[in-house]
Amino acid sequence: MSQFALFGQRRFAPFFWTQALAAFNDNAFRNALIVLVAFQMGLSERTASFYTNFAPALFILPFFLFSASAGQLAEKIEKTRIIRWVKLFEIAAMVIAAAGFITHHVSLLLVVLFMMGLHSTVFGPIKYAILPQALKPAELVGGNGLVEMGTQLAILLGMIAGTTVMGVAHIGPWLAAGVTIGVAVIGYLASRAIPPAPATAPDLQINWNPLTETARVLGITRADRAVWNAVLGISWFWFFGTVLIAQLPGYTRETLGGDNTVFTLVLTLFSIGSGLGALACEKLSGKRVEIGLVPIGAFGLTAFGVDLYLARRGIAAGNAVDWLGFLRGTGSWRIVLDLTLIGAFAGLYVVPLFAFVQARSPREKLSRVIAGNNIMNAVWIVAAALFGFTLSWLGVHAVTIFLAAALLNVLVAAYIFTLVPEFILRFVTWLLTRTLYRVRADGLQHIPEQGPALLVCNHVSYVDPLLLMANLRRPARFVTYYRIFNVPLLKFLFRTAKAIPIAGQKEDPAVLQQAYDAIDAALADGELVCIFPEGALTRDGTIAPFRPGLEKILARRPVPVLPMALRGLWGSMWSRRDSALHRARLPRRFRARVELVVDATLAPEQVSAGSLEARVRELRGELA
Repeated sequence: MSQFALFGQRRFAPFFWTQALAAFNDNAFRNALIVLVAFQMGLSERTASFYTNFAPALFILPFFLFSASAGQLAEKIEKTRIIRWVKLFEIAAMVIAAAGFITHHVSLLLVVLFMMGLHSTVFGPIKYAILPQALKPAELVGGNGLVEMGTQLAILLGMIAGTTVMGVAHIGPWLAAGVTIGVAVIGYLASRAIPPAPATAPDLQINWNPLTETARVLGITRADRAVWNAVLGISWFWFFGTVLIAQLPGYTRETLGGDNTVFTLVLTLFSIGSGLGALACEKLSGKRVEIGLVPIGAFGLTAFGVDLYLARRGIAAGNAVDWLGFLRGTGSWRIVLDLTLIGAFAGLYVVPLFAFVQARSPREKLSRVIAGNNIMNAVWIVAAALFGFTLSWLGVHAVTIFLAAALLNVLVAAYIFTLVPEFILRFVTWLLTRTLYRVRADGLQHIPEQGPALLVCNHVSYVDPLLLMANLRRPARFVTYYRIFNVPLLKFLFRTAKAIPIAGQKEDPAVLQQAYDAIDAALADGELVCIFPEGALTRDGTIAPFRPGLEKILARRPVPVLPMALRGLWGSMWSRRDSALHRARLPRRFRARVELVVDATLAPEQVSAGSLEARVRELRGELA
C-alpha cells in the first residue's frame, strides 16, 4: 500500500491535518507579527530589530521550561484529549492576537508568542508519540515522511500567508486576525476526528518541578545510546536548518541581489525539496526504519551546501531583481538545484532518525523521549542563532556561513557515526541490498515487535547476515562461524552488529561455550538471535542437516522460534557455486532477485532440529 493511502485512513488523516494546520498558523502568526513590527508601526530600526530578535527567544523559552512536563502529560493522559485542549488553547491565543494586531499592542502580541511556544511545547511529544500507536510498523517511515512533508509545506504557506495578509493596505491586521482565528477553529474541528490514543503510562506520577523533571527526562532519553545519538542527529538537523533559514534573507539580498519574491522562491525551493526527500524515504527504505539513509542525507547536505557556496559568491551588483529576473540570470538554475537538493537530503536525513527514535524507544516512555529530544533541539537552535549572529557580527557573508555549516556537518556526522557504528553498518547493508540484489521479503509481520525470539535460517552465502540485517525490522544478533567473523573486511561489520562468533566442539570448545552463553544472555535481554543450523555454507545449493545445537539453546532458554528461508542466492559470487564449478568468483548478475520468507512463530516445545529443517526446506522450495 502506498503511503498516500494513509490519507484515506481515519487513524492518520485527521491527525495529519491537525498538525499541518498548527504549523501553518504558528508561522502565519509569527510572520504577521514581524511585518507589523518591522514595517507598519513606524518604530525605529533599533527598536524593530530588538523585537524581531527577541521574538524567537521568547517563542523557544517554553521548550526549556515545560517540555519535561509535556512529556509526562502525553504518557499519563489519553493523547487526543490533550490535542483538543491544545487546539482550544490555540483558538484563545489567536483571539488575543487579533486584539493585538488591530490595536498594534506589541506587548500583547509577545504574550501570544509565548503562548504559541507553549502550544508547540505541549503538542510536540504527542505529535511523534501518537504515530507508533496509530500506524503499523511498515507504515511508520511513510507516515513520518508525510508528516514531515506536510509540516514543511505548511510552514512555507504559513510564512507566505502571514506576510501577505498583513501587508494588505488598511485591512492587513483585520485579515491576519481572521485568518489565524479561522485556521485555529478548523484545526480544532479536525482534531475532533482523531481516534482515541490510550495513555501509555496512566499510573505515572507527575513531577511538576521543571528542573528535576528535565534532568530525569534527559536521563530517560540517554538510556539507549543509539536513541540518544539519533536525538543528537535530529538536534544537529535543527542547528543546520536554523543557520540556513536565518541566513536566507541576507543571502537573497547580498549574494543573489533579489527582492522579497526571490526570498519567497528560495524558501519554496527548500521546503519543496524537504517534502520530496521526506516522501522518498519510504521508497528507498522499503517501508522499514532504515537509518542507512542518514549517512546519505548527511553527505548530500555537505555536498550541495559546498556547491551553493561555489555557485555564487561575493556581493551582487545592481538593483534588486524579482524572481523571474533571478531565474534568467547566469548560473541561477545551479542555485535552484542546490537549494532543492539541500532540502531533499535534509528530508532523507531527519525522517529516518525520527522513525528510529519512535521504533527503538519503549512505548511507555516515548513521549518523554520526544520531550527530551525537544529540549535538545531547543538548545541547538539557540546555539545556531548564536553561531549565525556571531559570524554575521564579524562581517562574514551569508553564503560563507552556509559553507561553514556544510563543513561543520562533516565533523558532526562523523562524530555521531563513530559513536554509533550502527548508522554506517545500516548504510553498508542498505547499499549492498540496493546495488547487488533486489530483495523481496514476505512474512516480516511475524517477527515480534519486542521480546526474545530465535530466528532459524538456511545458509547459502557469506552475505546472508548482511542481507538479513538490511531486511529485518528489528536488530538481531547473528551467530557466525568464528573464521568468517575474523575475516578483515567483515570483522568490523560483524563486531558492529554484535554478532556472536561460534566454533565446532572439536575446533575450539571454549569459543563454542562462550557462544552458547552469549546467545542465552541475548535472549534473556529480550533480543532476537539468528542462527544458521547447517553449521556451514551449502556446497551444492541444498540444505544440509540441521545440527542439534539449536535444541541446546532452546532447552536452556525456551523462546519463540521463527523459521526463515533465503531463496535465489546460490548463483551469487558470495556462495560456493563458483568454487564448485572451478571458476573465478566474480559478480555475474547485478540487481539479482532474492527472496526472504519468514514463517509464523512456533512454540519452543513444538520444534526439533529435524522438524525445523523440514520446515525451512519447505519455505525455500525449489529456488536455491
